[in-house]
Amino acid sequence: MEWMEKELELLSGASLERSLRESGVAQETPGYVLRNERAMLNLSSNNYLGLADHPATIEAMRGALLSEGVGAGASRLVTGNRFPYGQLEQALAEWQRCEAALVIANGYMANSGVIGALVGRGDVVFSDRLNHASIVDGVVLSRAEHARYRHNDMEHLRTLLKKYRNHRRKLIVTDAIFSMDGDQAHLRELVSLKQEYGAMLMVDEAHSGGIYGRHGEGLCHELGLHDQVDIHMGTFSKAFGVYGAYICGSRTLIRWLVNEVRPLIYSTALPPSLVVGISKALELVISDHWRRVKLFAVSQLFRSSLKHSGFIVGDGGSPIVPLIVGNNEAALRFSHALEEKGIAAVAIRPPTVPDGTARIRFSLSAVHSETELLDAANCIRSIGHQMGVL
Repeated sequence: MEWMEKELELLSGASLERSLRESGVAQETPGYVLRNERAMLNLSSNNYLGLADHPATIEAMRGALLSEGVGAGASRLVTGNRFPYGQLEQALAEWQRCEAALVIANGYMANSGVIGALVGRGDVVFSDRLNHASIVDGVVLSRAEHARYRHNDMEHLRTLLKKYRNHRRKLIVTDAIFSMDGDQAHLRELVSLKQEYGAMLMVDEAHSGGIYGRHGEGLCHELGLHDQVDIHMGTFSKAFGVYGAYICGSRTLIRWLVNEVRPLIYSTALPPSLVVGISKALELVISDHWRRVKLFAVSQLFRSSLKHSGFIVGDGGSPIVPLIVGNNEAALRFSHALEEKGIAAVAIRPPTVPDGTARIRFSLSAVHSETELLDAANCIRSIGHQMGVL
């Protein structure tokens, strides 16, 4: 095992080693996290709508625990497909205005399993270079050819579509909102290209589901493109504040996935109580539009404040606000300095982001107040001056 020590030393020397840190819930202060028994403003959470500790979801799950128990006891294709699954999937299909839906354990398993169910040897996947790692791994596992196009470069994608136009099956897959940059995919152009070249289009709404659309349906719905996207994927672990993932599409698609998605077939089903909690969270996502309104208002305020200070901040209007530092070690020092000031904001480094683009990835929530975020922006500005980032 000596080789592990040597590799870890190299990672540490390049400021790339990662470690697990314990966090807790700050019960009396929404939008905060406990670190070392200290409450810190949490600017690194995916709890976009502030639903992770909603009393209605907690109560729904408590009741389901008493009636359904703590575990499903088998995969969904054996005896784990308990009654709450059907209720949730029907509600998801209605919400997404699709024919059918399928719930899977998590987003990583959804992407890695669904891509492999759609394509294989002799096929090709066209994937944005900044897509999530679960998409990349899904392509690798599928054994299809991987044609990566430059980020949001539609002309490069067109060139690749022409090059591979004679392959058996063609799949274009993209994040709707890119998780480390917070910008949007060019969905209108992607729909046009998929139609022109006879490709399938899969959109990952992990960071846009629950946030965009009048009822939180996602960016595809907000742009009026939902009926032109073949495979809708989303997660319950971010805006919903729970855990799990969904696929929505045609009945034929869902029938096929039930038979071909290996992570679904060979994994124990999600606990029924969790599925009940997701159903309650879906009701809140649909009804509480005010959460989306507030989320975008505070996100715009925070992003504008950092830009006005002179920081290099990624484009876009999402609640993901990347502050580009560049150097790995500097990004770590910036994160540590923020923590000393009571702000939890994690440094993101390669390979999660390209070399030379290490950053502090701020991720905001509807529970944050304008005052909290303006105070945080002032603190960030002060640290930026001290470190020479500004």
